[in-house]
Amino acid sequence: MSAVTKVSLESARDFAEFVAIRRDIHRHPELAFAEHRTSALVAERLREWGYEVETGVGQTGVVARLRLGQGTRRLGIRADMDALPIQENTRKPYASCHEGVMHACGHDGHTAMLLAAAQNIAQRGLIDGTLHLIFQPAEEGGAGARRMIEAGLFERYPCDAIFAMHNMPGISSGHLVLRDGASMASSDYATVTLTGQGGHGAMPHLARDPLLAASSIVVALQSIVSRNVDPLAMAVITVGALHAGKANNVIAQDAVMEISVRSLDPTVRELLRRRLHELVQAQAQSFAVDAHIDWREGYSVLFNDATQTDFARQVAIELLGPAKVTLQGPPLSGSEDFAFMLEKIPGSYVLIGNGDASGSAPVCMVHNPGYDFNDDILPVGAAFWTRLAERFLVQHSP
Repeated sequence: MSAVTKVSLESARDFAEFVAIRRDIHRHPELAFAEHRTSALVAERLREWGYEVETGVGQTGVVARLRLGQGTRRLGIRADMDALPIQENTRKPYASCHEGVMHACGHDGHTAMLLAAAQNIAQRGLIDGTLHLIFQPAEEGGAGARRMIEAGLFERYPCDAIFAMHNMPGISSGHLVLRDGASMASSDYATVTLTGQGGHGAMPHLARDPLLAASSIVVALQSIVSRNVDPLAMAVITVGALHAGKANNVIAQDAVMEISVRSLDPTVRELLRRRLHELVQAQAQSFAVDAHIDWREGYSVLFNDATQTDFARQVAIELLGPAKVTLQGPPLSGSEDFAFMLEKIPGSYVLIGNGDASGSAPVCMVHNPGYDFNDDILPVGAAFWTRLAERFLVQHSP
């Protein structure tokens, strides 16, 4: 048996060091494109372990390169680094020291897992080829992946395949979930401004009420999903905010709606965009108000490549055994800007369980003030990245 196949959960070194790194990053969270301290920490450690490191890629991103042997294959692994504008209430000793900012999605853990793997891969020295580690800023709505791509990421650091991982509460600790095909939804956003004619609430016939039009539009938008989209396809239209008026006896001049649109198919995505515009304009006209739609295209549908996902499945089963691996998990309605990287390079996005109700701590979903990354899964994530890198960039010498 080769040294490559002997990678196990015990192969990473002192995980107390990486738990400390994770908690240090957690205590000092940084929002999108402000990850200066985190980037500096990541770059310093990677240089210590012998990686070539470039900082400032896509503003605050870090990319590290490790070349060993004569192999020509090139692998990319990505971790995200940014936090969220949420006030933490975990009361952990390492809780955020920044008011209104916290790592509520586990990017601190993703970064620490990849750092642990980076040290292990460099010290084992078994790869034969080029490994690119991508520490990305601004996943939380800032499209940091796209910013790095536009900055020449794959021209300077070409990859034959690329992978990423995200923790998932509600799945047993360390359990790995894979899926090929459409795996996470696209996300688009619309601000609809309806302009009518304000007036006295007692004399509505002398006004043109934008709030009445908005109320009708909120209900009518749901007919797009129920009557225009194939029932077997996934689509979501959510009106998350509606603002109009300030007094009970005044008909407002304007009403503003904030809308989120998601799908798992590019064709459905375009259908939702077209029908939303048609329906809003038609409804507005029927109420004699004007409608302006500010449509903002967000993240793409995330497609996992079948070949690379199957490779990751094999690695996961070798590492954990079939009982701790889901071969084809369900798609998610959330969105991920790793989708932009997968549009350029074949690869796969893997989920790792953060813990479920069978554990000792209550399950808390991401983007919640009480969320915390489960440090017990650090060794699993690091061992998976180590084995995946050594399998992909296999050392051919005996």
